[in-house]
Amino acid sequence: MSKSYTQTEQQFLDYLKEIQSYNEAISVMYWDLRTKAPKKGVKQRSETIGMLSQKVHQLSTSDQMKAFIDQLKDNTDDEIIQKSVLESEREYELNAKIPEDEFKKYVILQSEAESVWEEAREKSDFEMFRPYLEKLVEYNIKFANYWGYKENIYDALLDNFEPGMTVATLDKVFPALRDALTPLIEKVEQSNHKPDTSNILVPFAKEKQEAFSLEILKEMGYDFEAGRLDDTVHPFMIALNPNDVRVTTRYDEHDFRMAVFGTIHEGGHALYEQNLDESLIDTPLATGTSNGIHESQSLFWETYVARSRAFWERYFEKLKEYAPKEIGELSKEEFYRAVNEVKPSFIRIEADEMTYPLHIMIRYELEKGLINQEIEVKDLPKLWNDKMEEYLGIRPENDGEGVLQDVHWAGGAFGYFPSYALGYMYGAQLHNAMNEQFDVSQAIENGELNKIKEWLKDNVHQYGKTKKPLEILLDVTGEGLNADYLVNYLEEKYKDIYKW
Repeated sequence: MSKSYTQTEQQFLDYLKEIQSYNEAISVMYWDLRTKAPKKGVKQRSETIGMLSQKVHQLSTSDQMKAFIDQLKDNTDDEIIQKSVLESEREYELNAKIPEDEFKKYVILQSEAESVWEEAREKSDFEMFRPYLEKLVEYNIKFANYWGYKENIYDALLDNFEPGMTVATLDKVFPALRDALTPLIEKVEQSNHKPDTSNILVPFAKEKQEAFSLEILKEMGYDFEAGRLDDTVHPFMIALNPNDVRVTTRYDEHDFRMAVFGTIHEGGHALYEQNLDESLIDTPLATGTSNGIHESQSLFWETYVARSRAFWERYFEKLKEYAPKEIGELSKEEFYRAVNEVKPSFIRIEADEMTYPLHIMIRYELEKGLINQEIEVKDLPKLWNDKMEEYLGIRPENDGEGVLQDVHWAGGAFGYFPSYALGYMYGAQLHNAMNEQFDVSQAIENGELNKIKEWLKDNVHQYGKTKKPLEILLDVTGEGLNADYLVNYLEEKYKDIYKW
């Protein structure tokens, strides 16, 4: 029996569906732009995305939207509508502060910048990308001032991705995490029991990597009738709606770890979007509650599942069906230790579990400096390299493996990077909570990945944006952000691998 709504409630839901229809069209274009679109079509495609995004901006900030908010905010008994009104009000207040013409120009700039970034990265030519990045930074500073902030201008951008997160909090959490990781990394460096990776860094055909990745996505419970896997320069997941959630990956035929772990990472994002409660479809609640919680899902699968000993106890024989003979000749233990090698690397998405948070801290500090106008875009390559040397002891030889490696700045996503580290910590807390209910390692070794997916669906996925990030964390774990679980996990795991 269909639900009965008042006339105003139904009109509001129809209005939200219209906005979502435009957003879905924009998402298809973004997916195409990042995967298949010919280079000559980029400019016109960017302008089309800009026009459609302008229409969404108009609908989200219209007098009609304001009327719906005023009429329904305290005058509906339907929980989904009530929370949709509150989310629409938040979007209204943010977007209404940005002049419509500026918003359109910014969206076009984003699309063009991504295309230029892709070429600049390939050529390791920062100067090619620099003028676009300068404009993107200018816009983000302008928008942050439109939105307003209490203490630090960067807080206004952080709040877009992790509501309630502030510079004051990150400036306490990140140094404390770094201080906890430093002695562990030193113990790894001093160990006489380092893994041998020579047999896994061998030619591994893209088609074979893809076939294995597809099998693992199926094992995870990714619904291929509601998604697909494609390759791209920088892996991403994009959700058009819960019934069309697409995953991309990047293949390196000399290091299969990028594609395999990258696909699993993006698959974790996708499972979140595919398993939202159906009642949320066509509302602004039909997505993850925050980028930090979203990253907790991708990193949960990549880290706590796919990099575990239990995972390779189960799936190593399956990998050998596709892998080169050098990999097949390894024992499970040798392979497990090799894929968990701790070694400072230039590329964030290839980083090991121990050094990964340091990559995020580098980007956070540079972003914060840019938005606070303490550093300039032109100085980024040297500042990047200096911080890589300070934090990881390595210095990039070119900008392709340095400042140009991530797509986020090209897309204007300033304030996003901290979500990765927050998600890493959230994931450790969720992993601990899951272990209190059943033996996660045993479930993985038994091939019961669906059991893990269902637990995450019940505790995280289904709620979409109906719950706030901290609300989910408190409901599931009984406490707020606590980095101790991540540090304890890393110490226990790598003490065993490196035998210190």
